[in-house]
Amino acid sequence: MSEAQTPGDESRQRLGFLSAAEAAALTHRGVLIPDPTSVLVSPGVRLGTGAVLWPGVILDARDGGAIVIGAGTQLFPGSRLVASGGSIKVGAHAEIGEEGGFTLKAEAGDVIEVGDGARLLGGGSLTRSNRIGRGAQILGPIRCQNCTLGDGGSYRDPEPDARGAVLKGSGVARQIDVPIGCVIQAFGLFSEGVLRQQSYFHPKPAG
Repeated sequence: MSEAQTPGDESRQRLGFLSAAEAAALTHRGVLIPDPTSVLVSPGVRLGTGAVLWPGVILDARDGGAIVIGAGTQLFPGSRLVASGGSIKVGAHAEIGEEGGFTLKAEAGDVIEVGDGARLLGGGSLTRSNRIGRGAQILGPIRCQNCTLGDGGSYRDPEPDARGAVLKGSGVARQIDVPIGCVIQAFGLFSEGVLRQQSYFHPKPAG
């Protein structure tokens, strides 16, 4: 092992990832990586200034796949993004993987888009093609396939019905389309869930 190598570098490179030193060098481009030895990043992954890779993050682009992460986006422990011939694009200031990680997997022909300020929390996944709009949220261990969540304000927007679309609960969501300001809460099949305005869950105070 050369002085520049760390334990595991040979395995990293055989699996198509940057060495630990190369991962650490991403910090020179403004990426925040508290523990470079704990993250796996493929060459060619594009990371915006201020993006945060917490320990245990995997960004795996292979077979012509592409991964783009916007400025200021946080990838929490357990986040795994795999572009195996497909495309994954995450906008700015999104939050991916808090409260249990999150998996995004785009195979050949798949396009996964996650808008600015979106939140994907609680151990769920996106597979096949999905468009998670600006400010939209997936809250819980939900397996999403071919879903579209409408653009809107972030979860901090004072008007609930102007926020990005939301899926919350647990289960499977296939070909679900949720417009701005709406939410489906389900525990099982989201196709059987009820589409409601977000103000149903977040009513404005009386007076």
